[in-house]
Amino acid sequence: MKRILVIEDNQTLAKLIAKKINSELNIEVDVAYQLSEAKLFLKKYKYCLVLADLNLPDAPNGEVVEYLLKKENRVIVLSENIDKNFRENMMKKNIIDYVTKGGVDDINYVLATIGRLQKNQEHKVLVVDDSIIMRKQIKAMLENLFFSVITVAHGEEALAMVATHPDISLVLTDYNMPVMDGLELTREIRKSKSKNDLSIIAVSSNENDAITAMFLKNGANDYIKKPFSKEEFSCRVNNSIEALENINIITNHASRDFLTGVYNRRHFYKNAQEYFSRAVHEGERFAIAMIDIDHFKKINDTYTQEAGDKAIVDLANILRANTGEHDLVARFNGEEFCILLKNISSEDAMTILQKLRTKTQSNITESNKGEQIKFTISIGLITNNEDTLDETVNQADLMLHNAKQNGRNQVATN
Repeated sequence: MKRILVIEDNQTLAKLIAKKINSELNIEVDVAYQLSEAKLFLKKYKYCLVLADLNLPDAPNGEVVEYLLKKENRVIVLSENIDKNFRENMMKKNIIDYVTKGGVDDINYVLATIGRLQKNQEHKVLVVDDSIIMRKQIKAMLENLFFSVITVAHGEEALAMVATHPDISLVLTDYNMPVMDGLELTREIRKSKSKNDLSIIAVSSNENDAITAMFLKNGANDYIKKPFSKEEFSCRVNNSIEALENINIITNHASRDFLTGVYNRRHFYKNAQEYFSRAVHEGERFAIAMIDIDHFKKINDTYTQEAGDKAIVDLANILRANTGEHDLVARFNGEEFCILLKNISSEDAMTILQKLRTKTQSNITESNKGEQIKFTISIGLITNNEDTLDETVNQADLMLHNAKQNGRNQVATN
C-alpha cells in the first residue's frame, strides 16, 4: 500500500488515525475534513484505500460513499450510527467494512484491518464455481480485500491452475459442478498440498450437514453456506489466510537458523535426504560443501562476540546471494555452514565455491565500534557421493579439515 486518504470532519480524530497509520504501518496518509477537500486530493493522487466518515459538513447523508464507489475506490466507512438496519444496508454496498467510531479499540480495529489488507496483497486465491454470476461476485469481494484472484468453472480446470500456480494460498470451491465436483477437487488437491501449503474453503448452498462434514474430513479448512453475508465471507477468508501465515511462521522458525536466517542443520538433513535419494537413483550430479571461517576465535577475542556474529551473518548473506534458489544453504553450528548444490557438474561446483571464497575474502565486516574486519573461509567439496548422505557430508568435512591443514583460504576436494 502506498497512500491512504482519511475523510473525517473531526480534526483531532482524523489526525490521530493518520498518525497511527503512518507510524505503525509506514503508509503515507492524507487528511480531508470535507468532501470538497477529498475531491481535490482524489484528483491529485491515486489511493489504495479511503477511510470515509458518513456525515461531513458538505455531505451529511453519506454522499461521500456513493462518490468514492463511483470513482472505483476501496472504502472503509467510519460512522457514529449504530443502527443495525442502517449498517446492514450500508454493508450491501461495495465497501470493505463499516466501523463504528466508539473509541480507541475501534481505531485499533481499523489499523488491524489495514494491516490485514496489506498482507492480503501477497496472496493469490483460486475461485472454482460453475456459475459465472457467483464467480464474478466472489472475485469482486476478494479483490476488494486486496487479493489476487483467478477464476475457473470446474474442478479439472482448478487442478491445472494449482499445478501451474504453486503460489496459490487459498482455493474457494463450490460443491455441485460439472466434470469434477468440489469434494473430488478437495481430495485431489490434498494429495499434493497439505493444510500447511494451501487452504481450502467450500462454498455451497447444499443444506445437508453430512456434506459439510465430508468436506472437512477430506481436507477443507472451512465451509461457507450460500447465501452468506459479506462480513462472514471476509472474516472466514481472512481467518483462513491468517492461519496459513501462522503455520508458515512456526514452520519457518523451526527450520531457520535464528542468527542468519538460512536453514538450520535439522532442515538440511530432512530435505537433503529426499533429494539425495532421488538424485542417486536418477543419476543427477550434485555437490556438497562444508565451509568454515578461518581463525574465527581470533575475531571473537579481538573484536568481541558481537563482531563474530556479524561476520557469521555476512558470510551467510554471501552464501545465499551466490547460490541458486533451489540449492540448500544451512548453518550447522558456530561458524560452520553446509551447502548442497543441485544438478551441477564438478567443474561448475568448483567455480561457484571459488567465487564464494574470493567474495568472502574481499568482504569487510564492521564491528560495533566501526572497526573493519576481514576474514577468509576454508571449504571442503565433495562431488562424488558416498553410499549415504551422512557419509557424503562426513567426506566433505574431511576435505574441509584438509583445507585447514594445508594453509586455509582454499577449496579442497576429492
